[in-house]
Amino acid sequence: MMKTCGSPENKLSPFWITLVFTIIGAECIIGIFANGFIVAINAAEWIQNKAVSTSGRILLFLSVSRIALQSFLMLELTFSSTSPSFYNEDVVYDTFKVSFMFLNYCSLWFAAWLSFFYFVKIADFSYPVFLKLKWRISGLMPWLLWLSMLISLGNSVVFFKDIYTVYSNNSFPIPSSNSTEKKYFTETNVFNLVLFYYLGILIPLIMFILAATLLIISLKRHTLHMESNATGFRDPSMEAHMGAIKATSYFLILYVFNAIALFLYMSNIFDINSSWNISCKIIMAAYPAGHSILLIQDNPGLRRALKRLQARVHLYLKD
Repeated sequence: MMKTCGSPENKLSPFWITLVFTIIGAECIIGIFANGFIVAINAAEWIQNKAVSTSGRILLFLSVSRIALQSFLMLELTFSSTSPSFYNEDVVYDTFKVSFMFLNYCSLWFAAWLSFFYFVKIADFSYPVFLKLKWRISGLMPWLLWLSMLISLGNSVVFFKDIYTVYSNNSFPIPSSNSTEKKYFTETNVFNLVLFYYLGILIPLIMFILAATLLIISLKRHTLHMESNATGFRDPSMEAHMGAIKATSYFLILYVFNAIALFLYMSNIFDINSSWNISCKIIMAAYPAGHSILLIQDNPGLRRALKRLQARVHLYLKD
């Protein structure tokens, strides 16, 4: 499939560039601050205690990958919107796509492992395999995280050649004009795109959906059991379970929407500066920020650390 990506002369207007930069920039800044906060808290715990919990280790991997991803998204947006002639150079274009896919794959894998870890530790199932996994998951997780990075690297490298071929036509005639216009084309092998994209995303996507769904079922079942035994007073444990169900549901929705937006963006169905392509970028920038904010709100340790930080900032501003 081949499509025109636009020309340097047909860039976004200054107004739209400013608007898109403002929206995506705000999402990325919020995400970078939220993930930076998660990294700082877990890194401090690691330094202070000479060790870090399994969930803290996963959060570290996830947050670092998201900081890199959102920083890279801003860099790509800058070049694609303001310097398309440079952005569409073969090496530059392929490097951006490979790096972008690697960071996305890492983020999706780490989010899937976090969901899987919460499911194993929180869910209440009595199957022997599940109980054995519950005891061994903490020891296996560091190896699984590094293995995910290697898999992500392998799946992203294939995007460097054969799927995307960018070239320019320097003598594209303009009707009713004596001039010529330089056009950029993207040739996409849709079959290879679907194959390699889903090879990279299918396992973490299925794992995240299954873990999140089973965790919601387990929490819901436990909540219904507590409601049947309720004495009329508001049970904090039941409120915690309901909060976990809501948070997991939000995680699932954000994860699936991000996966769809990533596929549409990589498929080259839309022009680089089209509203649909920009919408995909907005969704992809919103996912790491939104998910990280929910993680902070849902994690008691991070929530307490945030309150302490807010109190210190308030005292500093007051003085």
